[in-house]
Amino acid sequence: MKKLTLFFVLSLAGLYLRAQVTIDHVEPPFWWTGMQQPVVQVMVHGKNVGKTQASVSAPGVKLVKSQSPGSDYIFLDLEISKDAKPVIVNIEFKDDNTTVARWNYELKARENGSAQRKSFTTADNFYLIMPDRFANGDPGNDDMPGMLEKADRNNPNGRHGGDIKGITDHLDYIKKLGATTIWCTPLLENNMPAYSYHGYAITDYYKTDPRFGTNENYREMVAEAHRKGLKVVMDMVFNHFGTSHWWMNDLPQKDWVNQWPEFTRSNYRAAVVTDPYASEYDMKKMADGWFDVTMADFNQRNNFVATYLIQNSIWWIEYAGLDGIRQDTYPYPDKDFMAQWMKRLHEEYPNFNVVGEAWLNTPAQLAYWMDKAKNNDGYRSYLTNVFDFPLMFAIQKAFSENEGWDTGLTRLYDMLTMDVVYSDPSNMIVFADNHDIERMYPVQKSVENVKMALAFLCTTRGIPLFYYGTEALSDRGSLEGDAGKRKDFPGGWNGDKVNMFTGEGISKDQKEVYNYMKTLLNWRNGSEVVQKGKLTHFIPEDGIYVYFRTLGDDQVMVLMNNNKKEKKVETGRFGEKLQGYKRGTDAISGATVRKLEKIEVEGKSVRIIELSK
Repeated sequence: MKKLTLFFVLSLAGLYLRAQVTIDHVEPPFWWTGMQQPVVQVMVHGKNVGKTQASVSAPGVKLVKSQSPGSDYIFLDLEISKDAKPVIVNIEFKDDNTTVARWNYELKARENGSAQRKSFTTADNFYLIMPDRFANGDPGNDDMPGMLEKADRNNPNGRHGGDIKGITDHLDYIKKLGATTIWCTPLLENNMPAYSYHGYAITDYYKTDPRFGTNENYREMVAEAHRKGLKVVMDMVFNHFGTSHWWMNDLPQKDWVNQWPEFTRSNYRAAVVTDPYASEYDMKKMADGWFDVTMADFNQRNNFVATYLIQNSIWWIEYAGLDGIRQDTYPYPDKDFMAQWMKRLHEEYPNFNVVGEAWLNTPAQLAYWMDKAKNNDGYRSYLTNVFDFPLMFAIQKAFSENEGWDTGLTRLYDMLTMDVVYSDPSNMIVFADNHDIERMYPVQKSVENVKMALAFLCTTRGIPLFYYGTEALSDRGSLEGDAGKRKDFPGGWNGDKVNMFTGEGISKDQKEVYNYMKTLLNWRNGSEVVQKGKLTHFIPEDGIYVYFRTLGDDQVMVLMNNNKKEKKVETGRFGEKLQGYKRGTDAISGATVRKLEKIEVEGKSVRIIELSK
């Protein structure tokens, strides 16, 4: 009797110990059949789950490797056969041959044509949105349970309530403006105690921030954009994540993040990556230093981290139906990992494009990151597109300063002459401002200069990008720092006195710029010669910069007058491009240009002329 009692007590004790196993996170939350890479690595997190032995049961699915780097994590490599059908994979976790936990892992069918999806091209116009500051479509999600920061529109650096519904509700506005591709700053959960609105301190890589909406809301927004002929690019962040992420309470591995004896901030000097004389100290501080005290630095040299990030991007492409990715702080992560990531994406999606944020000041530094660059160290990034920061800096000054040997419009000319270092300049994203840079209107200092900058972006090589609010002549007003660059879009909130969506309360200047921008973008959408044509330009003289876009017999002539007074431009020196062309049509006004020998260009303006024979 005593032995029986003792056995019973011991059995209960063992059952109690086994019952402590929990499953709190499974990532990716599901996967698909029919992928090029047959293995998906599933991260399972929960109390004591790393102490268990896992097994799987499903036709066409095999557990090829199980790894437990700690007591609370287990990584399962599931091999999915080419013939596997959509199925629920039964995963059992055992302790001493006793099942202590189960999980049903779903394998879904891919959408038809998913692998061959098209991406953004030189035919597109980007429209950049900071969701929290664009439009509040659902005030009911401004404050959500469990979210640390509450909405406070009176706080310039707080959350203001913009959301996914606000974007979805105004897709027609974006379409009418002439944009074809929407890039939203990150929409994933940023459950940080403050300054969380910008989205770059992600605390859950598989969850939309509930103050923006749900994963399904995001997926529906993308689908609705597609129905209207718009593309959607997702902003991803692989260099760092928010310190409120649940990982920080229980790291999968110590080297999941780059560790220092004490907090060490990055030097932000991305140029050291390409610097042939760089010190190891500077290199390490740039790549391994934390972006901020609230942003932990991923260690992509850890294979588990690398796999996690690669799978995360594929999951979002597949789940949401993405048309492209914008990758934040591209030179900061391990560069070999970034090349691996790009190669992996193109295995699954051969036509897929990614634009990398490489905030570098010179073309030589930037060119390193473009695919097929002729780099001395042999590095190949496989990155399809980059933001043209050097040209952006030239645009900021070109229209608002006096003409000189190397100032004014010559800045644009000089910068474009350096395209020789780029593997494909047509794939550059050209822009005049974004969410991190002073807005266009206060920099350009006048409506005329804004219009000239817009015209240049729409007619030069590359893919133009426009920051929300440019069409509204947004400025910082009295706001300091980033808050001034990220003001609420007028009309995005009930009660706004100025509403760009309806035209209510807008000024004469706002109406002028909006109409000009709309005309430009929609014209560009129908102009294959500007989208794809060869660029030929002539050295600026007397404040006049002339260039041509040519595709076969189709040709567009652009004349920029940076002088305050009207100029009658003698066109004799452009004869090599005008030969055979007798007249033209003004792309903005629609007026016929009957003689090409001398063309009038108003002061501080641009003429775009479609030539005809």
